[in-house]
Amino acid sequence: MRVIRPAVLTFAALGMTLGGAGPAGARAHGAVAAPELTAEVAAPVIVARYTFDAASNGAIVADDSGHGHTLTSSAGHGGKVRLAERLAGRAADFPARCAGAKCPHAVLQTPDAPELNPGTGPIRYGATVRLTKKDTGSGQNIVQKGYSASGTQYKLQIDGAAGHPSCVFADAAVHAIHVAMSDVSVSDGAWHRLECRRSGTSLTMLVDDAVHGSAVLPAELSVVNTVPLSIGGKGNGKDNDQFHGTLDDVWIARG
Repeated sequence: MRVIRPAVLTFAALGMTLGGAGPAGARAHGAVAAPELTAEVAAPVIVARYTFDAASNGAIVADDSGHGHTLTSSAGHGGKVRLAERLAGRAADFPARCAGAKCPHAVLQTPDAPELNPGTGPIRYGATVRLTKKDTGSGQNIVQKGYSASGTQYKLQIDGAAGHPSCVFADAAVHAIHVAMSDVSVSDGAWHRLECRRSGTSLTMLVDDAVHGSAVLPAELSVVNTVPLSIGGKGNGKDNDQFHGTLDDVWIARG
């Protein structure tokens, strides 16, 4: 996963000196320059991360961030999350696309926790995905917290036969759904890094570290709910928006 480093702002960068409101170099003759101060802007903090490297089939998936948000499987009709080899580690392989009435389905979930609910604050989340053209569908959820129909939500999904990823936020107050849709497809069987960023009124969709979609959010949109965090679908049900590909390095960061 790409490391996000903190930005550093200095008074010099703003054209100011400590002890005066004028531009740098405009202090009175003979005055002693005050030392430059550096104000660091904190980097986002990873609150959940899943690499699947230490997992085994049928077992729980540890939270590699150290925050204890352990994933457990919830499945139906014989669905399973299997492990696939990837480079030096492992990835999570979800049930393949199925056209029957009782298709296998499976998700990984961890219980609700305060740090998984961003409120109106900034949040970033994402995953590395692999999806083939034959496994695309009407809607496949990768990361989801909450339900748009009955509350608040943030989500990363891949929508439609064209396989375009998107970031979604839902507002409980007006039941509005806000979508930042990518202008490129990822259903080519290759690995792609997907990321959603919410900061203030900005929602941004990144594919392979480049911006490919955006949307404007209401400043007051707050996502707080008691629904489990779900990976690979929205839950254990018939219409669970099952993801049919392979996931690796799923993460959520606050700040």
